[in-house]
Amino acid sequence: MNDRITDLEIHVTHLSRTVQELNDVVYRQQQTIDRLEAELKGLREQALAVAPSLVRKPEDEEPPPHY
Repeated sequence: MNDRITDLEIHVTHLSRTVQELNDVVYRQQQTIDRLEAELKGLREQALAVAPSLVRKPEDEEPPPHY
């Protein structure tokens, strides 16, 4: 009976360590996601400042060369 309890305690210890390692990975990934979202927001703002719209107004469009 003591061996079973000891084995279970060892198993729980390994599981606890694995959960902590996974938690650390998820935390670092969330930090990376937050940083990338902030960079994307900055790039989006820069792009809108340079060219507010990627679509030209119809009157600004040049006709195709075959016309």
